[in-house]
Amino acid sequence: MPKYMIHASYNAEGTKGLIRDGGVTRREATKGLIESLGGTMESFYYALGEDDAFVIVEMPDHPSLVAAMLAIGSSGLVTGKSTALFSAEEMDEATKKTANYRGPGK
Repeated sequence: MPKYMIHASYNAEGTKGLIRDGGVTRREATKGLIESLGGTMESFYYALGEDDAFVIVEMPDHPSLVAAMLAIGSSGLVTGKSTALFSAEEMDEATKKTANYRGPGK
């Protein structure tokens, strides 16, 4: 299954909900969302910085991840973005492929 990292940032109202409900409750809600779409949550970490949380998930396909991101965004309390992740073996597979490309102006 494809693996992704979800970056999440709470707005002021989302932060109030986090304070009220607690971090474990939000982690479990996220796990429930991912599992409802056929995925698994590998890890969930809160962070200091531009993003408030990072979640590593495996999803059956891209549309399932998009459905999760739409659910997160539609809450109006959290903004999110996702990053596709791949293994070292997948990188090796990519380096063995030949791509035809001409750079701009060449």
